Amino acid sequence: MVGVSPCVNEGRSHPSGGTVAASRDVEKLVFRIPSPALLAALAIAICVTPVAWTVPGLQVLYAVPVGYALWVVRNRTTVDSSQLVARSTFGKRVVAWDEVKAIKVVPRGWLSAVLTDDSLVRLPAVRALHLTALSEISGGRVPDPNAAPGSVESSE
Repeated sequence: MVGVSPCVNEGRSHPSGGTVAASRDVEKLVFRIPSPALLAALAIAICVTPVAWTVPGLQVLYAVPVGYALWVVRNRTTVDSSQLVARSTFGKRVVAWDEVKAIKVVPRGWLSAVLTDDSLVRLPAVRALHLTALSEISGGRVPDPNAAPGSVESSE
């Protein structure tokens, strides 16, 4: 028996007790670096403080945690039914789904969109475990790796 993917069940419960909206009701998805990563910027700032105030001019070391925090806040990928928007620290790239030939999956990294001209567009914060959600929001343009394969009849 083949079950329905859990991400499309309407009203399924969340571990916190609330309900989760069905994927088909979502108009766009935003993939971000998790906010707790900003705690690392705070930790870096705390560790830099003793060194930064020993010699005049070393306060420039605070640029490291500020730059890291900026990177965490800016890097994201927004996906809707018509396009992908990959935002990096200093720019963004808008790609229509018609320009996407494939999705390059990296086991321990961010995914990349392979365009029709064979160039790559990195999709910040999108990982292999997000392929099911990408498949839903793209309307099937990205194949769902968790989907049940079609029934193949054997000729005996």
